[in-house]
Amino acid sequence: MKRGVFWLIDDKLLCYPFDGSIKNGVAKSGNTYNHRKLWEHLRCCGEKVGFDYYPRGRVEITRNGKAIIYMSSHIGNEYIARICEAFELDDKPGVKYDYSEHYHCHFDWDE
Repeated sequence: MKRGVFWLIDDKLLCYPFDGSIKNGVAKSGNTYNHRKLWEHLRCCGEKVGFDYYPRGRVEITRNGKAIIYMSSHIGNEYIARICEAFELDDKPGVKYDYSEHYHCHFDWDE
């Protein structure tokens, strides 16, 4: 099981399980990636949009070894299996849709 972050861009998941290989995107904790820092490093899609433009989420692993997926409400359940595969999640993870501004994207700005 791996921690990390992901974006949903035009129905395609861009998943970045943490392995430490991208040094410019590491979060303060040192054990996962930070969306903003990683986006700046990747310059995803050749677009000039911010890290928060597309729906995004993250996978965390609790101290008890349970995986939890936190994600934008604009990412449907149909993506969970692919997220599990990308982050090598064995057990059924907890899924928490985060409606806070932390996970807002352009779909929320248009509302």
